[in-house]
Amino acid sequence: MKTIGLNKPVDPGMEILKVVLLFVILVLLWPLVQRMVQHIDETAGYVDPSIWIVIMLAMICFMGMIGLSWWLLKRFWMALGLPSLGGMVLQFNELLLWQQLGFYFASFALLLLAGVGCLAAIC
Repeated sequence: MKTIGLNKPVDPGMEILKVVLLFVILVLLWPLVQRMVQHIDETAGYVDPSIWIVIMLAMICFMGMIGLSWWLLKRFWMALGLPSLGGMVLQFNELLLWQQLGFYFASFALLLLAGVGCLAAIC
């Protein structure tokens, strides 16, 4: 069995830089989506590009919530002294197949619910 190296030392400055860079890219894409729609279809009205802006804003919120959740999880994980992520992966591999599938389904359902919630909060 191949073990994934999840316990790499992480520089906190680089981690913050990655998060900030992601948000800058998403925020810069937000106003460009409207112009992109107008260049593709010149007959697009004022409302047509606004729909794409709402979808883009929902994606920004969703990515922001995922990033914030992952950052908080790592901080709480270290503060509480829980087992390492590599150890958790090994314990997960010891579960029965139906337990692993149940966990995958629950994770997907929660991720989908978070995305729909972000989209509903904006609309």
